[in-house]
Amino acid sequence: MCALSVESPPAPAAHAPETALPPRSLEARLARAVESLIEKVAAYNPRADRDAIRRAAECAHAAHVGQERQDGTPYIFHPIATAGILAELEMDQASILAGLLHDVLEDSAATREELEAQFGSDVAALVDGVTKLPDEVGGAEVDGAEKRRQSERKRRAENLHKVLLSMSRDLRVIIIKLADRLHNMRTLQHLSDERRQRIARETLQVYAPLAHRLGIWHLKWQLEDLSFRYLMSEEYDDVARKVAKTRAAREGDLAGAVEVLRGRLAAAGIHAEIQGRPKHLYSIYQKMQLQELDFSDIYDLMAIRVIVNTVEECYQALGVVHDLWVPIRGFFADYIARPKPNNYQSLHTKVAGPTAEPLEVQIRTWGMHRSADFGVAAHWRYKEGGKADAFEDRLATLRQRLFEWQSDTHDSRDFLRSVMEDLLADQVFVFTPKGEVIDLPAGSTPVDFAYRIHSDLGDHCVGAKVNGRMVSLDYAFHNADVVQIITRSTTGPSLDWLAFVKTASARNRIKRYLRRLSRDDDIVRGREQFERELDRRNLERIDPGKHERVAELSAEMNYQSVDDLLAAIGHGLASARTVVERLKLKPPPPPPVIELPEPRATGPDLRKIAISAGGQDGLLLKLGKCCSPLPGDAVIGYVSRGRGMVIHRVDCSNAIKYYQREPERLVTVDWQDTGEDTYPARLQVLVVDRVGVLNAITAIVSEARVNISKVTVNTEPNRTGLVDLTLEVRSTDHLAGLMRRIESLSDVFEVRRTEPSYARRR
Repeated sequence: MCALSVESPPAPAAHAPETALPPRSLEARLARAVESLIEKVAAYNPRADRDAIRRAAECAHAAHVGQERQDGTPYIFHPIATAGILAELEMDQASILAGLLHDVLEDSAATREELEAQFGSDVAALVDGVTKLPDEVGGAEVDGAEKRRQSERKRRAENLHKVLLSMSRDLRVIIIKLADRLHNMRTLQHLSDERRQRIARETLQVYAPLAHRLGIWHLKWQLEDLSFRYLMSEEYDDVARKVAKTRAAREGDLAGAVEVLRGRLAAAGIHAEIQGRPKHLYSIYQKMQLQELDFSDIYDLMAIRVIVNTVEECYQALGVVHDLWVPIRGFFADYIARPKPNNYQSLHTKVAGPTAEPLEVQIRTWGMHRSADFGVAAHWRYKEGGKADAFEDRLATLRQRLFEWQSDTHDSRDFLRSVMEDLLADQVFVFTPKGEVIDLPAGSTPVDFAYRIHSDLGDHCVGAKVNGRMVSLDYAFHNADVVQIITRSTTGPSLDWLAFVKTASARNRIKRYLRRLSRDDDIVRGREQFERELDRRNLERIDPGKHERVAELSAEMNYQSVDDLLAAIGHGLASARTVVERLKLKPPPPPPVIELPEPRATGPDLRKIAISAGGQDGLLLKLGKCCSPLPGDAVIGYVSRGRGMVIHRVDCSNAIKYYQREPERLVTVDWQDTGEDTYPARLQVLVVDRVGVLNAITAIVSEARVNISKVTVNTEPNRTGLVDLTLEVRSTDHLAGLMRRIESLSDVFEVRRTEPSYARRR
């Protein structure tokens, strides 16, 4: 009996599909499917716990009772198929059980604790790792089609984020997810066209590259071909038709080559299995696109794979191949001596075959063959020896990179963007001076390389040697480059680097370093504004870093330290006025406050301002253009000659000048309840000069329902840009929230409220 709380939600009221099975027929079919799975597992793991597999299948069936797939088949056959794919990869028993149970937590009332009690902590952790996050409360009630799409994109990113972090703890999580995705792709034809496109695109962009990076060829090529079929159906049909048309002739030529090679290897005393390997459709299409070839120009549509018993026999077999057929220059690769980062090992060569057409030959041992097909999945059965140690090192590196991306990014979408840019993009392989292979996204530079090795190396990088010669820091690597980084301890990253680095990790660390420098400036500015506010209120100056109440207030305002609070003041995210008010440092008696009558509109610069002033009446009010004060800013009024009262921020250079020269014209003023009134605020956004960055900024502003009254863009020679925005906002808090959202964009380096004229820099 299944002991889980597996009560499922009622199935939607609908007529039973024609494919629905009578109860007895379903039970018989289910029993056959489970026993077939058990036999598949027992074929490579004779000690498998058959009863545990049956119990897991029973629990999954109970959890999914009444649920059906889009094609009308009972849902239980999906987890059984997922477990069957895991058995093809010869995964361990915990993975098989988790494959059967992978949707139980999501689709029923069962808990992780119940799974752990019945199947153990290992299985429960794997199931939890692949379980989707629940929908946000109220998520189904989001108004507007675009908002629903944004909410759905965010939720998908968060689910992938969760799976990838679980993968960093146990790589079996992603293998189970890949098996789940492969079966979903095999049955994709039953979904709507929109869902097919979305799932196929996500598979091609995320899951197939993950299978490649983990070395699981068995899953990679299927995921790619199925995605190709749904994303580019016309191109898929065209390639498939042409491959089928020429298959008979090619298979005949290949069979002849295999027989000749088998005889030569036997004569040399090498016992080998020789396989013909057709290239999958998506790889053929990619080659046609990348090399701008017609199908008729592609000759190596099939390859020969030679599998031998020892590494020594690999090299002996290579000698036989090169004696038999003329090798083509430039097409030999020894991945045995230098394995790929995904642990792939083989000898690759291309020769002029029996018909004088190019013929690719791959030579490997049986262990290499299992690793090539199953990749990281083979790790759970073949752990002995030095190869496992080397593989563990590669897995540790992958885990470390995932944790680094997690610490460097702001949210799930940033994390996923980092993974796709750094881990899943096309790769270039370079070497350290000690011969260690470093894989980077294609187009990477010495700066990317330096940050991949260590953040300190990147921070102090001043030059690089590639293959023994000096190169510029924006040099794009080629495969097999040997890279040496030159450092100087007194230097740091340059803003220019953001325009050419390729890896998200390098970009994030450069921005973090430069923000740290900018933060120091913010702290100085914040301290100055804090002291000026004390002076304005005739309060005794204090050292905020040594004052107990300031430390308490920093915590109350959710800042980690006093320096964080001062930096926020200097950056325009907090108000010195608000901070000093909350400190309650023996304030002087408050001046009388009277509400001014509504200002008389006498010109375009005059407007309604929610201001109260002490001792003044009947004056025209307007905002100082020099500093653009907002509700929440500490402000002061200046009674001008013939122009009424002008409201300035207290740290405005003009206000300071008036204080020094005409203090009698300054009036204490304060903001009243401003309601929904808006006021102009000026921002400067420092960006990487890329196509689309302005659209991304304005999209955020538009989404917040904020009006943009003016925008200008200036580009710099160092491939950065400065975007000046004038926005209509309600208060400093309103503006601060908008600044945080803009600053979260990957191509944005810094967002700053345009400071009073004394402090403007750029």
